[in-house]
Amino acid sequence: MDVNMQQPKIKKESKNKIKVEFERTPLKERLKAKFLNLYFFQQVGWYIFRLVLLIGISYVVLYPFFTKIAGSFMSPEDFVDVTVRLIPKNFTLDTYKAVLTELDYFQAFRNTFIISLICGILQTFVCCVIAYGLAKFRFRGNKLIMALVILTMIVPHQTLQLSMFMGFRYFDIWGILSLLSGGASIDIEGFEAINEVLAGIKILNLEDHALGLTNTYAPLIILSATGLAFKNGLYIFMLRQFFNGVPDALEESAYIDGSGVFRTFITIILPLSIPMMVTVFLFAFCWQWMDDFYTNLFFTTNKIVLMPDIVEIPSSLKMDYAGQNLYYAAIRNTCGICIILPLVVLYCFCQNFLVQGIERSGLTAE
Repeated sequence: MDVNMQQPKIKKESKNKIKVEFERTPLKERLKAKFLNLYFFQQVGWYIFRLVLLIGISYVVLYPFFTKIAGSFMSPEDFVDVTVRLIPKNFTLDTYKAVLTELDYFQAFRNTFIISLICGILQTFVCCVIAYGLAKFRFRGNKLIMALVILTMIVPHQTLQLSMFMGFRYFDIWGILSLLSGGASIDIEGFEAINEVLAGIKILNLEDHALGLTNTYAPLIILSATGLAFKNGLYIFMLRQFFNGVPDALEESAYIDGSGVFRTFITIILPLSIPMMVTVFLFAFCWQWMDDFYTNLFFTTNKIVLMPDIVEIPSSLKMDYAGQNLYYAAIRNTCGICIILPLVVLYCFCQNFLVQGIERSGLTAE
């Protein structure tokens, strides 16, 4: 028993003795022992290998962005000059000025921001409610509903394109509007009067005795509010995985204190889910910002200008010369830079929440 108790003490004293003896040796001998050994050269070689690998990967990934950014500041003469690579000889901001002034950039920014903000908030809250129910409540059909959620991630959107368009083009639930318009309660003149008001604020559009929801914000809002919008299956899956990691003891203690399900969800679960909710909101906002499938599907006229619509050649920059194709490609790349620039600024302010949300949404054991 005494021997076992003395062993840690002897080891500790031996280490201290070796340390003292090492410090008393000359500096040259200490540097030689520390750096002139196989272990040190292995660590240096591994560090250099990782550094070169990361630099190479970063170059491959970032080089296209550098070329597009550099091309946005070049004049037409730079595209026919073989000596110009990444640094323009004739620096100019004419491309940015033309994109901002001639392509209705600020109008497209306002419209896209409104749609993305509304859809992002709705999708975040609705997906939270659905994911919380699937994660914390065991009911018949739970796994079937989750399988349908996964199915929405698998089925191509083009498969539902025609049905979605016709459903919102002649939106009439169970034929109620057709029945009312055929009776004495609502006449055609009443439909036309209501149509002028609602279409003016881009909420609804009454056509052919039905709600014509195309060319309005309504289809995107309805899809977001019902959990069927773009990538909502992914958001529900991520939030469900996060809620599975929340201890049940928190909810049980709230229930014991007399808190109901909805109050527990609002006061306890949602505050814990803020990083994850910010992550989902950023995903929803960014994907809606860059979306051209649903916007082209539901906005069939040019009344509403959105971000994808500004990828054009401004009239003041149209010209016919040897480097026309390269110059026009640089103009379109500049349009793309102007589109994603607000998202880059948004990421700079919310990157901490994004990283935390992705970490907490990792796959957890069921």
